[in-house]
Amino acid sequence: MQPGTLFFQCNVCGALCTVELASLAREVRSCPKCSSSPRIRAIIRTLSESLFQKNFILPEFLIRKDLKGLGLTDPESYASQLKQKFDYQNTYFHQEPRLDIASNTVAPEWRQAYDFIISAEVFEHVVPPVKVAFENVYEMLRPGGLLLLTVPYGLQAETIEHFPELHQFTIVERDGSYELNNVTKSGVKQTFRNLVFHGGRGSTLEMRVFSYSGLLRLLSAAGFVDVAVHSAPDFRHGIWWPQPWSLPITARKLPAGVRP
Repeated sequence: MQPGTLFFQCNVCGALCTVELASLAREVRSCPKCSSSPRIRAIIRTLSESLFQKNFILPEFLIRKDLKGLGLTDPESYASQLKQKFDYQNTYFHQEPRLDIASNTVAPEWRQAYDFIISAEVFEHVVPPVKVAFENVYEMLRPGGLLLLTVPYGLQAETIEHFPELHQFTIVERDGSYELNNVTKSGVKQTFRNLVFHGGRGSTLEMRVFSYSGLLRLLSAAGFVDVAVHSAPDFRHGIWWPQPWSLPITARKLPAGVRP
């Protein structure tokens, strides 16, 4: 093995992997078996430590059908396994089972129903105001329930909202590029170009770039406590990226009988 080569076990599928440490990055698919990235593996590590206080690989998770979990468009690579381990359901925005986390109302069957909710790379795409999505997740968790959150965030002072007055909008393609046409609540017409998409052009539109401090304020305003950023590398499972941001965050709903 050459210097700078990392040998690790993927904690999603259990495969033994080799990667050049210099090429490891947050979104680089570095497991040849399940194509997991360091961020995906960090989600599994964080979930394991939050639920079991131990760093299990996913195939070795304890079977806990008494724990009810929800995924917001989780990748199938780990969603299928979570379903075997927990009373877990994955949801989607554009297909069934459908959940719009930014909806103004939470259906009764969703309220205080879940022990944990995983939101991976979702909140940067929901329509503004994003605080509604945080409030909805809080309402959907049982007392003491866990939110496991990943979003791209920076160290700037404030979250950057690309379309703060978004109301009635369409995205259209013109001459090979995309533009967003919006009519605000007050009737003002707006046009935005140079849109940023995640997952390829015309795919999932980036609505904002979170700031770290902005995220903490949103979580606190929604009622969450015990907010933690999981920054420690885990080279045994190939969990590391060089930038000190966009790390997994956990937060909990207040336990029953506890006042803020």
